[in-house]
Amino acid sequence: MSMTDPIADFLTRIRNGLSAQKRWIDVPSSSLKKRISLVLKEESYIQDYFFISNDDKKELIRVFLKYDYKGDSVIESIKRISKPGLRVYVGSNEAPRVLDGLGISILSTSRGVLSNKKANQLGVGGEILCEVY
Repeated sequence: MSMTDPIADFLTRIRNGLSAQKRWIDVPSSSLKKRISLVLKEESYIQDYFFISNDDKKELIRVFLKYDYKGDSVIESIKRISKPGLRVYVGSNEAPRVLDGLGISILSTSRGVLSNKKANQLGVGGEILCEVY
């Protein structure tokens, strides 16, 4: 059975892994998920990620989750904004600030998948994929 929203599945796997205090999670790979993982690593919401292939020649992304010194997860909330039934777009320099700059929103732009901070610097807009704080 095909998946309707693979990005929502990716974010849900991260949420479930954090609530179960897992060290890492494995998700099926796609170019969009790779870019989202890169943005999460650049913004220090995950420790690291790398690619592994299983026996069926399918590539997986192993995402290493990040916790603070008390054992609490660094990601307090990760939520899908633009959904398949309702896409949410913003213009250039209109990317929303999350928690007054403490969080990020991840955008799919013409220059690739970027955080809202980077998109505002480059002056590009696009589809808001998710918010993380």
